[in-house]
Amino acid sequence: MRRIASRQNPIVARYRQTARDADALLLDGPHLVGDALAAGVRVTDAAITIEGAGRDEIRRLAERLEQAGADVVAVTAPVMAALSPVRSSSVIVARADLPTRYADVFGRSGRDPLVLVAVGIQDPGNMGAIVRVAEAAGATGVVVAGASANPYGWKALRGSMGSAIRLPIATIDASALLPELRRHRCRLVAAAPRGGLPLYEADLEGPIAILIGGEGAGLPAELLAHADMRLSIPMEAPVESLNTAVSAALLAYEARRQRARIGRTVAS
Repeated sequence: MRRIASRQNPIVARYRQTARDADALLLDGPHLVGDALAAGVRVTDAAITIEGAGRDEIRRLAERLEQAGADVVAVTAPVMAALSPVRSSSVIVARADLPTRYADVFGRSGRDPLVLVAVGIQDPGNMGAIVRVAEAAGATGVVVAGASANPYGWKALRGSMGSAIRLPIATIDASALLPELRRHRCRLVAAAPRGGLPLYEADLEGPIAILIGGEGAGLPAELLAHADMRLSIPMEAPVESLNTAVSAALLAYEARRQRARIGRTVAS
């Protein structure tokens, strides 16, 4: 493993560009790097601190990376601090190819789609949390539309705790969103802060696309107008709204509960 001690090395500029442009996955920490390898994502290169390279678990991870064809280098702590966008950088940072699994967002093998649609979610942490919620609740995928944060940006990727590597994600232009969801037979369920059908009275079976609006602004009027159903989450006064990721979790898990109930009925 070759060593790099200069902050002027081209590798620093390459990682900084990836952090800025999200032209690849930027994986900070052994957890995300291991998730990428397990998911079969091609890791192109990695940097490990000289100190970290002496730890057994990091050395084994480096061996796995090299076996998978990644270019692995050892760097000094100052170089790692320069190439990692994280304030307290880890002992390993890697870059990997962006996933391309658009066709899987709406499910395979006849499974009814359960899609979370993030519209205008600008905070990368919220975007990552929504992707994590989607995977945890058993959604088939996530659709990102409008002026939303990049789900593969390093902040969103860290927020998803690796879910963005495993779960199919599609980014769709806002103008094409409605036709695309209709093409996949999805009923459009719009989250509304008030005035909608109470969550626990809704039928969330079958092909569903749950639309979650951005922080503050919520969903655009056009999407609300075309929704098949508006849902509101019951809240005690004076609370008026919930965090976007929390709302997504409540809606997705109610859909999961209903689908699990149907599965039990069929099995019996």
